[in-house]
Amino acid sequence: MKNPTPAVETPAATGGTQLPPHADLNLLRTFLAVHRSGSFTAAAPRLGLSQPTVTAQIRTLERQVGRELFTRLPRGVEPTPYAHELAGQIAGPLDALAGLEEAGEVAAPVHLAGPSELLCVRVLPALASLVADGVQLRVAQGLPEPLLEEMRAGRHDLVIATRRPRGRAVESVPLTDEEYLLVANPDWARHVTGHAEADDVCAALREVPMVTYAEDLPIVRRYWRNVFGKQLTTRAAVTVPNLYAVLSAVNSGAGYSVLPRSLCQEYLDSGRLSLLHDPQEPPLNTLFLVQRPGSEANPDVVRVRDLLRESARGW
Repeated sequence: MKNPTPAVETPAATGGTQLPPHADLNLLRTFLAVHRSGSFTAAAPRLGLSQPTVTAQIRTLERQVGRELFTRLPRGVEPTPYAHELAGQIAGPLDALAGLEEAGEVAAPVHLAGPSELLCVRVLPALASLVADGVQLRVAQGLPEPLLEEMRAGRHDLVIATRRPRGRAVESVPLTDEEYLLVANPDWARHVTGHAEADDVCAALREVPMVTYAEDLPIVRRYWRNVFGKQLTTRAAVTVPNLYAVLSAVNSGAGYSVLPRSLCQEYLDSGRLSLLHDPQEPPLNTLFLVQRPGSEANPDVVRVRDLLRESARGW
């Protein structure tokens, strides 16, 4: 039987320093390494991180606790009294946890993030076998920029992003290409094909309501530009929070939209949705798998990364 994971005492139990209710272990580990080494630069190689990443993580923790942790000196840093108290509170539990991890008795959860629709349709089904084998996942959803910023601050190990991140602070590899399709339910599809200008899809769609997840119509505008070579001038009839809601509205007959194939293929196969246009070269969006430096110290991160790359070949 595995030893229980040591708990980091909360301030309510000790009456000492105030930690956030769900303090991120990665941030606390970085803090402890800086506290012990006396500088961000010296702590970075111990953690397998870059110095800017260490700095970003300390700033994130300082914002969370609402206190300054280190006084910046010409050479290194000086812990504040609050930092000394915090280090004394967390050092024992973190050292015990590190010992268990090195002995293979406990593995840290893998923090994974990406677009909500892709996570549900592709990613989580692909990782089900690892979960059954004991891998722990902590999954978050969001837009690329905020997720990548959170990764740089130490909150995520792996992020699936719709663009390659800039700079060399994080490693990224192309994961898969997502194809986008122009779709509507069968009733609206018959309206389009029976239109007097059916040969001109743009003209035939003028009388059909458009459904989108954002007022600036990013996916639909891109489709019009890449496929038709035209600027989209139509305004959305329905704007909803996410692509799942777009799919639901279009399937119910609210209008047409552009959706990723992974999300709507089942509906096309069953006849609940119809393809309105089949271009010779449909627009593609490359998805990238981004990994936080130093996260490979957790073998489960490597297992998740490798399985995602293998599974994505069939997406």
